[in-house]
Amino acid sequence: MFSKSCEYAIRASIYVAKQSLKGRKVSQIEIAKSINSPKAFTAKIMQKLTGPKIIHSSKGPNGGFFLNLPELDSVKLWHIILAIDGDSLLEDCTLGLEKCNALKPCALHFSFVNIRADIRRTLEGTSLRALVEDVSEEDSILKR
Repeated sequence: MFSKSCEYAIRASIYVAKQSLKGRKVSQIEIAKSINSPKAFTAKIMQKLTGPKIIHSSKGPNGGFFLNLPELDSVKLWHIILAIDGDSLLEDCTLGLEKCNALKPCALHFSFVNIRADIRRTLEGTSLRALVEDVSEEDSILKR
């Protein structure tokens, strides 16, 4: 359903959020190792997440990636997806046709209207805190 980049971004966000709850900032190398992602790939993902301020970063000896605790409730799964994949999940034609819309629908267009609305509600309603609470203390779930 999501691109590989988006899957890694979600896992990285969960990891950073978990560490932020412990009062820790984490390095890009630690994130990459914890989610089993190549370092260069992780760097690109983290750059996309810090641009729209989903995740913050600070430099220096005590620097790293982090979230402010109130943001665990305000950052939604949808924000992460938008930062990485954009809105194509809910906007592009289900069959991959170029000019599908309500005025020129494909055969599945109207069948997916309610499904997409449900998906959007779920993604917009799922906070990073909810994702963190769903992941046990066993971090291996974040690896693929």
